[in-house]
Amino acid sequence: MIDLELFKTTVETLFKGFGLSVYIGLWGIVLSLFIGLSLALMRQSSSRALRSFAFSYSTVFRGTPLLVQLFLLYYGVGTLSFVRESPTLWWLFSDGVRCAILAIGLNSGAYVSEVFRGGFQAVPVGQIEAAKSIGMSAWTRFHRVAFPLAIRQALPAYSNEIVLAIKGTSLASTIAVMDLTGHAKRLMNQNYAIIETFVIAGLLYLLINFTLLSVVHLIERWLKVRR
Repeated sequence: MIDLELFKTTVETLFKGFGLSVYIGLWGIVLSLFIGLSLALMRQSSSRALRSFAFSYSTVFRGTPLLVQLFLLYYGVGTLSFVRESPTLWWLFSDGVRCAILAIGLNSGAYVSEVFRGGFQAVPVGQIEAAKSIGMSAWTRFHRVAFPLAIRQALPAYSNEIVLAIKGTSLASTIAVMDLTGHAKRLMNQNYAIIETFVIAGLLYLLINFTLLSVVHLIERWLKVRR
């Protein structure tokens, strides 16, 4: 028999952290999109230095756990003297929410870069050559030919990275951020209703991901219509 009072209290408490989880996730996704696209373009660059930087970045951030990166940013970088002496850096690294957004953006950006790199590589060479033959500039070829075609190829895989980024927000609770998981852990210690608490928390995470994936699906359909 479900304790309705416990259920009500659990839902109300978890919703206190629901908005913060959405906030961290969305800003992390935006940051990762910017980083990922920039790195993907670097990998396509004729500059060896840019290609090497992008490859090294991707290797490091994909090869180490997000939790380790989060701890390094919050507990490590924040202890450096030049960070404490800089108002801007201290504003960034002294706050758990901002560190969580940064960690998710940096980590997810490495994966997103590989997704977009694959999308750019899938663009037919003939399409680019045809654009060159009619006199399109490099920028025009990029935003009218290469980028739209790459986005169509990359979106299915990119949706997986969105899911991973949202799930990654749960690690913010390890640096004392009272997000959805943070409130769930506190509730667990108060009422010992472990199963009920985390089942509801899991459903709320599922709701976030379902909503975002629906948006991506709508974008995919819109792009197909524009072909």
